[in-house]
Amino acid sequence: MDEAAEREFEEYFRARRDAVRRTAFLLCGDWHRADDHAQAAFVALHRHWRRIRDRAALDAWVRRTLVRAVVDESRRPWRRERSVAEPADVAVVASGSDAVATRHVLVDALRSVPPRQRAVLVLRFLEGLDVAGTAVALGCTEGTVKSQTSHGLTALRSVLGDALDDLRPTA
Repeated sequence: MDEAAEREFEEYFRARRDAVRRTAFLLCGDWHRADDHAQAAFVALHRHWRRIRDRAALDAWVRRTLVRAVVDESRRPWRRERSVAEPADVAVVASGSDAVATRHVLVDALRSVPPRQRAVLVLRFLEGLDVAGTAVALGCTEGTVKSQTSHGLTALRSVLGDALDDLRPTA
């Protein structure tokens, strides 16, 4: 890659790395894996930098690569087992401000939603994409996005039901 293209990639990377990393975390629920996924997405972008003509579509390209990487990894057998410090019935929400506790509960709940539904929920509600944009990012139809959103919200509500009751202030 020539020096001008390398500089252009570096500027894009510096501007978007934190946002891509946050999206990866919301998709997979683990900062270490999020770093790996974000790095893989940027490595793929760097490899294809010359071939991408529409620079306005870079965010969509990286997002799609990121979502595919997270979903593909979640299908691997060794990702189905999870070790935890405490059993689920003993775990306690970390003390601190309500915002931190709420974020903690939301991220834990997102971990329990299937990967494809989690991807749709993150892209729609945390990244702010509409149905059409989410469909493009995931490479599926708008109907699939709508059904995955519905199923994902149902799963999220069932997981969050008890957790939200714990977070509500008692008056």
